[in-house]
Amino acid sequence: MEEDLLFLAFTFLFGALFSACSLLIYQKVKLGGFKEIGDSIIKAAEERAQKRFDENEERIKSRLDEERTKLEDRLHKELKKIKEREDQIAHREEKIASRSQQIEKKSQETERKEAALKDLELTLHQLKADLQHKEKKLLEQLEKSAHLSLVDAQAQLLEEAKASIHTDLEKALMEAQQTLKASEDALAKKTIVTAIGRMARPLASECTVNTIALPSDEMKGRIIGKEGRNIRALERELGVTILLDETPKALVISGFDPYRMHVAKEAIKELIRDGRIHPTKIEEAAKAARDKTDANIKTWGQEAAAEAGAWAEAGAFNLHPELTHLLGRLKLRYSMGQNVLDHSLEVSHLMGLMASELGLDVKLAKRIGLLHDMGKAVTHEMDGSHAMIGYRLALQYGEGEDVASGIGAHHQEMEPITWEGALTAAADTLSAARPGARTEAAHDYVKRLGRLEEIAKTFAGVEKAYALQAGREIHVFVEPDKVSDEGAIALSREISKKVSAEYPLQGKVKVSVIREQRVIDYAL
Repeated sequence: MEEDLLFLAFTFLFGALFSACSLLIYQKVKLGGFKEIGDSIIKAAEERAQKRFDENEERIKSRLDEERTKLEDRLHKELKKIKEREDQIAHREEKIASRSQQIEKKSQETERKEAALKDLELTLHQLKADLQHKEKKLLEQLEKSAHLSLVDAQAQLLEEAKASIHTDLEKALMEAQQTLKASEDALAKKTIVTAIGRMARPLASECTVNTIALPSDEMKGRIIGKEGRNIRALERELGVTILLDETPKALVISGFDPYRMHVAKEAIKELIRDGRIHPTKIEEAAKAARDKTDANIKTWGQEAAAEAGAWAEAGAFNLHPELTHLLGRLKLRYSMGQNVLDHSLEVSHLMGLMASELGLDVKLAKRIGLLHDMGKAVTHEMDGSHAMIGYRLALQYGEGEDVASGIGAHHQEMEPITWEGALTAAADTLSAARPGARTEAAHDYVKRLGRLEEIAKTFAGVEKAYALQAGREIHVFVEPDKVSDEGAIALSREISKKVSAEYPLQGKVKVSVIREQRVIDYAL
């Protein structure tokens, strides 16, 4: 048993020793292989480093050669530029030297000329003295030979000159009389037109309110509505001031825009006739009144053309439909209180009468007079004066140059090409000068109210703006989706500041910004 244990122990020790020796031999062999591999790697790395070093050296040499070549080329170019600059400087110096020589030569020549002039001046003085002496001797000899003194000879020459001038004057007068006789018709017409054009005496007045009769005083309450909602809706939709005072059975519409006044009058009359007055009905009535007014514009234009044409010797006018529409729009326009369509008809009749007296074309004159102010219908839509706008519109819609020229010339902004066109300014002045026709104060008032509305409309989010109470109040309606409640407060302040800046001495102006949110739904 013990022998077996000893044998096993010996065998284990021998195996362990053998394993240790084998491990040492393997590690020694492996280390030798690693050394050879490391030597080969180092050698390959050294070869690659040497090769790269050689390549870099070649590249550096090539780069140096290129840079050297570039520097030489640049140096050559700079030297060439310097050479060219030196040549230019040398050329300029030659020019300067040549110029100096020329100046010197001219200076010398000038000095020679001055000396020659001095000599010539002395010679002229001597010659003048000799001529005076010889003239005196000749006069003495003439007096002796003619047996006339100098005074008598001068008198005789004067008489002969007077006779010659008298003959020439008579001949010139005869020629002038013949020329005047040949053109006496044209001169007479020009003289009459010029004299008529100097007649002018402005004077007039205007009413800016309309009164509507009510069937009963109870209707006033219905127009006002619960807590004033109806009258506020009326003023919002129509853009005028509705006045309900103590006057029995009467309602007053106040405003400055004739179109709004007419629409408001028609809408309120329809509401009174219908009897149903509430915000929805008010909107419907306002829209219907606008549509009716727009339809009437065409009729007014046709009636005006027919009235003017009936007075023309050659029959009625055939106007372009757009010109007829523009005439109708003039029915709702005022110029310093005078209705523009009535004024145009009056000018047309005046021009027809004057043309008849002067032997001119009556139909042409009346046509020019009827259309002369049509530019006022679109002055808020087009740039320029109404006379020049009318001139362009006349040509655009088929009128001849003779008609268009008369329209454009009625405020002396262009020269008329016909005698009929020259009459336009005179007839326009006569119509405006008629007592009660015009007033400057009303014109300024209307312009101020229109400007107040324009100021409010310049701000973003403003839907409508109306100047009421003779310009003491502005109602501004804003779009609720663009202007908030806080924005409405800021907007009223900004509008007030702008109005104060433009009209500092017009008194207190109340600015009311109204923001109304409507929600609509339908039950099916």
